[in-house]
Amino acid sequence: MLLRMSSLFLRTLREDPADAEVPSHRLLVRAGFVRRAAPGGYTWLPLGLLVLDRVAAIVREEMAGIGGQQVHFPALLPREPYETSGRWTAYGDDIFTLKDRRGADHLLAPTHEEMVTLLVQDVTSSYRDFPLILFQIQTKFRDEARPRAGVLRGREFLMKDAYSFDLDDVGLAAAYDAHRAAYQRIFARLGLETTIVSAVSGAMGGSASEEFLASTPVGEDTFVGCTACDYAANTEAVVTPPAPAVTAEHPPLEAHDTPDTPTIASLVDHANAHRLAGRADWTAADTLKNVVVRAGGDLVAVGVPGDREVDLKRLGAALGADVAMFDDFPSRPDLVRGYIGPQGLGLRYLVDPRVAPGSAWLTGANEPGRHATNVVSGRDFVPDGVVEAADVRAGDRCPACADGELTIRRGIEVGHIFQLGRRYTDAFGLDVLGADGKPVRPTMGCYGIGVTRCVATIAEQHHDERGLVWPRAVAPADVHVVAAGKAGHVQAALDLAAELTGRGLRVLVDDRAVSPGVKFTDAELIGVPTIVVVGRRLAEGLVEVRDRASGTRADVSLASVTETVLGGV
Repeated sequence: MLLRMSSLFLRTLREDPADAEVPSHRLLVRAGFVRRAAPGGYTWLPLGLLVLDRVAAIVREEMAGIGGQQVHFPALLPREPYETSGRWTAYGDDIFTLKDRRGADHLLAPTHEEMVTLLVQDVTSSYRDFPLILFQIQTKFRDEARPRAGVLRGREFLMKDAYSFDLDDVGLAAAYDAHRAAYQRIFARLGLETTIVSAVSGAMGGSASEEFLASTPVGEDTFVGCTACDYAANTEAVVTPPAPAVTAEHPPLEAHDTPDTPTIASLVDHANAHRLAGRADWTAADTLKNVVVRAGGDLVAVGVPGDREVDLKRLGAALGADVAMFDDFPSRPDLVRGYIGPQGLGLRYLVDPRVAPGSAWLTGANEPGRHATNVVSGRDFVPDGVVEAADVRAGDRCPACADGELTIRRGIEVGHIFQLGRRYTDAFGLDVLGADGKPVRPTMGCYGIGVTRCVATIAEQHHDERGLVWPRAVAPADVHVVAAGKAGHVQAALDLAAELTGRGLRVLVDDRAVSPGVKFTDAELIGVPTIVVVGRRLAEGLVEVRDRASGTRADVSLASVTETVLGGV
């Protein structure tokens, strides 16, 4: 492959795009890889598409290596299968829906569990057809509330989704392990440093679930690791060790006037100043914060220690519903904002695991300007359940070992694997004839990789102050030949590019009639791994070979440059 920049559909930029928030967005636009077409939608230009295709090719090779067979589903799908599975409503506002000219409802596919189950039901009939892995690399759609970060979080994106079908749970575990190992190979080949973390399944359903998170400061996912063991989990999936039950006796509940104390900080200050319950050592950890949220269509109250915040993402993952803070207090005069307590509360009430049975709290008295002391869990209120609701913090105790503390990092989710079980085969009644002549219901796994997201994530992990630094496996070209200097250097650069192409390399040659400074700036911005400069020492039979990642430079004879470059590929 030979690309000449004089005719390449490319425009580089010297300034960052106004809406760029993260390095990958800034650099992919500036280097001419993508252009914004609409909010959350990007056009892939020739150089960008070359990278995207190389990433997809690596994914395809590794999927084929574990026995995956590629299919391709439509993106426009009917409502009925998603009604059957319950996800037409479970997805909420996250999906694009539309009606055709006959008034029938459709959606733009966010993922294809329903359709692949129906396809397997249509095509297979016997245990001999299994195990089975089907995958596709196809455009998906999500109605992101706030598309951001370029192609990292868009409304339209390319995703690899794979589905395994096995006759029993042993087969499912084997398929899951095969995909897990394939994902490790894929991300290693892409040059991505990832951490495998425990995760929640969300709208996908199923049991076991792990994410592959690429560490980067701009990541939207927060995950934890342990200082003493190999525990790692998305913060949404962290299981808080429950606090031990308290057996000590407590004085009776007592209500107090606490005017102008709607916040935890103001309550603690008042409690100490007025020695509530004879104490002057109150802290936020002694208070019980009660928050009302909308979970799906229901109101739910959640109690967490006052030194913690309610993490809506963790709470939503635990409840399996979209969660938002309730703020329409005028419609519920029984809910006294800033003074809510769990005692006598007419709502479903859930508590964080830190709220132990028998523990006593300073909390709201459900009256304006009043709080209560010695409000005891199990005596004065009985929670309807325990839920992971409080935020996870660095230094929290590891749930997997006795010695470690949690550290917190940020990352980008580039892959997610699920053991779905029989949720979808049950929903559609998928049965096949078993070896004993009796019906067998297959069990499923689901495995996703964000292909466009991988491109942006590679850019996040592989760039410097001058531009992109592509790993060789995914770069748009293997060599960037720059003709710098006299007019005769252009022909020499073209001749060298043709020789390199003939040896099987992908070559980008800058043969434009612009200054050497512009060419060098663009070469560093575009980020091809090897740069060959045909310049001022050409008369001596020498060219300069630069390694984009390390910054090393060496003068090499024109006669040996091809072998030198091939030795580094």
